Amino acid sequence: MRVKTYPFVPLVWNQPTPEESRARAKDFRESMAKRRSVRHFSSEPIPDGVLEDAIACAASAPSGANQQPWTFVVVRDPALKQQLREAAEAEERESYSNRMSQEWLDALAPLGTDWTKPHFTDAPAILVVFEQIYGVQSLPDGTVKKVKHYYVQESVGIAVGFLIAALTQAGIATLTHTPSPMGFLRELLGRPENERAFAVLPVGYPAAGALVPDIGKKPLDGVLVRK
Repeated sequence: MRVKTYPFVPLVWNQPTPEESRARAKDFRESMAKRRSVRHFSSEPIPDGVLEDAIACAASAPSGANQQPWTFVVVRDPALKQQLREAAEAEERESYSNRMSQEWLDALAPLGTDWTKPHFTDAPAILVVFEQIYGVQSLPDGTVKKVKHYYVQESVGIAVGFLIAALTQAGIATLTHTPSPMGFLRELLGRPENERAFAVLPVGYPAAGALVPDIGKKPLDGVLVRK
C-alpha cells in the first residue's frame, strides 16, 4: 500500500532581532507568571469569539504524526452545567471519602480544596477537552476502520497548555480540573467511544473578591539544568 506523503513548502519565518526576542520572552513570562487557578467565577459572559480563538490556538499545537487527537466541547447551557456539576461532585465526594490516600489528602489540604465544585455552574462556560484514543476512518465500501493514534496524551497535554496560555493572554481565568473517574463526561456530552475526557476547564472572569492560595513557584535555578 502506498503511503500518502505531504508536499513540502517553504517555511514562512520572520526572524526577530535579539532585542525583540528578549522583550517578547520577558513580556510573556511576566504575563504568565500572574496566571492563577481560579475557583470563584463571575457569571459575566465571555466576549464573542474569545473561546473560539483560544481553541483554534490550542488546535494549532504539535501532535504525534500530525493526527491532532483532540476534541474541545464548549458548554454554556445552564442545565447541562448543573448536570456536569452534580456528576463531578458525586465522583469527587467518593474520591475524598474513599479513593484518595491520606498522603494525597494531606498534599491537597494546604490548597483548601474539597469535593464541592461550584465553579461548574458559576463560570459562564466550561471547556471539556477529550483525547481521541484512536481515529475513525470511513472507507468507500461503507465500513469503518480504526486508525491508531500516536503520543495521544503528550499531544493533548501540549494542546491544553496552548489553550490555557491563549485564555490567559485574553484575560480569561481558568481552572484545570480532572475529576476521577471522568467517564460521566463522555456520556453526558454525547461523545463517541473513541474519545476519553482529558481535562475540564471552567473559564470566565474571576468573581469580585475572589481568593487564591498564597503559593509560589520554584525558582528558575530549581528547574533549569545547564550543561
